[in-house]
Amino acid sequence: MQSIAGPNDEPAVPGRRERKKAATRQGITDTARELFVRNGYDQVSMREIADAADVSVATLFKHFPGKEALIFGGPEEDAARERSLIETVTDRPSGVSVTQALRARMLAEFDRRAASGAGSAGRRSGAAGRRQLQALVERTPALRAHAEQRWLRHEDALAAAVAADAGRPARDPACAALARMVLSAPSIARRSRDPRAAIDAVFDLLERGWAPQ
Repeated sequence: MQSIAGPNDEPAVPGRRERKKAATRQGITDTARELFVRNGYDQVSMREIADAADVSVATLFKHFPGKEALIFGGPEEDAARERSLIETVTDRPSGVSVTQALRARMLAEFDRRAASGAGSAGRRSGAAGRRQLQALVERTPALRAHAEQRWLRHEDALAAAVAADAGRPARDPACAALARMVLSAPSIARRSRDPRAAIDAVFDLLERGWAPQ
């Protein structure tokens, strides 16, 4: 008889296939980011990445639909991010407002990225590696545009979750506006000298309203 895991069971250990897939993805990502930093994003082709990572072009596209996914993550990461955003609303502790929960999530996301860096460059050289990748994004128009849009693709899902929580229609304009502002916070923070303070400023505006001096 097939057993059913209970809520207190330990999570299953990934099998060999899953571990191999994860190792392949990480190796490709590390190789691509090294090439991007060294040669420039626009100057590196998918075939060059595949050759350097010692995989076929078909394998590369199986894991990553395009070059931008090698910087920001692919469909799996996008789906996980959207689930996390919705769960931030639906699973927040009692007594915590939607905006308080989303503020905490955005700040935690910023702190996590600042602490861990991105890819092998971040692991090898800490802050220097993060600065290299950030500088790459800033000087590459295609990456800047993708960075601006990567959060906004979850706008409808977040707006629907906020509306459901508030008992409002799914396409309520106030909920849509809140979702848009929340998901614009990372982009606003990225352009700020103090990203954490910028995130707080966005949520202060959401919670207190506009009060010009």
